Amino acid sequence: MGLLGSLAMLLTFLWILWSPGLRAQLSGASSDRARSLDALLQDYAYKAFVRPRTGIPYEGRPPSNLTGITITVMRLRSGSLRKRGVANYKEFVIPTGVVVRPYVERLALVYQNMGNWSTVYYPLPGYNYLAPVVGLLGYNASNLSATNLPDLDVRASEQPISIRFSEVKLVGGSSTARCVTFDLQGMTKFSNVSSGNVCSTVEQGHFAIVIESPAPSPAPVLPPTPTAPSKKGGKNEKKVLIIAGSVIGGLVVLILLALLILWIRRFKHRKKMRRMERAAEVGESLQLASVGNIRAPVAMGTRTQPMLETEYVP
Repeated sequence: MGLLGSLAMLLTFLWILWSPGLRAQLSGASSDRARSLDALLQDYAYKAFVRPRTGIPYEGRPPSNLTGITITVMRLRSGSLRKRGVANYKEFVIPTGVVVRPYVERLALVYQNMGNWSTVYYPLPGYNYLAPVVGLLGYNASNLSATNLPDLDVRASEQPISIRFSEVKLVGGSSTARCVTFDLQGMTKFSNVSSGNVCSTVEQGHFAIVIESPAPSPAPVLPPTPTAPSKKGGKNEKKVLIIAGSVIGGLVVLILLALLILWIRRFKHRKKMRRMERAAEVGESLQLASVGNIRAPVAMGTRTQPMLETEYVP
């Protein structure tokens, strides 16, 4: 019964682990929509580099199903960015002293304006947006045809980066407007708005100006799945999922098979022991004799008495 109980517990654990609700929760945590959109917009922004020149912004064209989002890309030298900064790059004013890690000789700064998609990809319950979400992300620009690039760590080491919002809604009420920052780790940070609708940051990410809403804001509509420029990444993800599922399924089958073999061996052993016990119970009982302080079974006397050779007379 102990072995059967362990087997039942194992099956219950596996069922809970792979239940639909938990799978959906894990999938939502590992594949964030906003980060997937960043990778997609980087791919489309790099398509604007036809004959790129350093320090010149180029307007990109996002997918047709994401109309309302604007993207711009500009290639810079890391050393020039640190020494000179960028005076005006859309809403961003980048001062001197900006450090890029890991170090690359050339980087591309991808600007995003989420427009009417701000509440979809960056929902903020309890707040209303006074300005659309804008983003600034740095990528390696050594290969302008690369896709799915990891973002660099662009950080101000001397003065903060300023974001001057020009499109800010005017609302009445006693609530105070605040800056909100969405960093690349999924954390949300609030800070005060400076004069002239200016927010500050020391790292890259996404930024906006918000105000507390008097009533709960409606739930955002789920966005359509972005169409990637190529299906290579999706195929690779499917292959990884298939391989991972096969490995996990194989391990589960091996565990169950090992437990089944162990249970069969124990069952045969117990059956053999019971058969030997029954045979011992119906067999002939032996007489006991005292040998010193110990009583031991002895065989009964033989029917034919032994005869010495000297007693034999022909």
